[in-house]
Amino acid sequence: MTSSFPFPEAPARAKSEADIAAARKKLRNARIAAREALPEALRQALTARIETHLDALLDQLSPARIAFCWPWRGEVDLVPWAHRWLAADPARRAALPIVRKPGQPMEFLRWQPGVAMETDHHGIPVPTGAEALEPDLILVPLNVFDAAGFRLGYGGGYFDRTLAALDPAPLTVGVAFELARADTTWPQPHDHPMRWIVTEAGAHKAAQAAGTLSGD
Repeated sequence: MTSSFPFPEAPARAKSEADIAAARKKLRNARIAAREALPEALRQALTARIETHLDALLDQLSPARIAFCWPWRGEVDLVPWAHRWLAADPARRAALPIVRKPGQPMEFLRWQPGVAMETDHHGIPVPTGAEALEPDLILVPLNVFDAAGFRLGYGGGYFDRTLAALDPAPLTVGVAFELARADTTWPQPHDHPMRWIVTEAGAHKAAQAAGTLSGD
């Protein structure tokens, strides 16, 4: 399935590394702009559908400790969903990522409703003085994704660096609006594909799987 949103794609066969970098940047910027421009009523409706598919997937995967990201630049807001997910089972734990130093893997700090928060250098809320938590599943925001599960973040390499460092590696579930779907992200050797993709269209196992767990 390809995106129904009318964004021009760069040629699939870029001629050089510079062409690939330019194509990735152009695609990233276009999809972020489209996401930020979503009307609020539509955003809420799409988010509700995403939450339904996410619930079905996590019921199957049964993680006890998840990490998710505070929404930035119009990303899917999973904070209300995380409140409900934690409330459903007192044994569950959630965490938010934090970047301590440039070029280093992220850490995950335990988050729960009402915990004290501060903002990082991007202005994104993170827990204050919270204990570290190792997630067994990470919900990863996607600016752009393809069917193989590769993604475009913001270009800093934080998630790829972190996933490379974690042992054992947690499950990764990419979460995005369907407008982030593209034919290719021109993946690079250091890119780590998502295991699952969840959008308003359903929950799909990336690359290897056939079909969906749920869809419209």
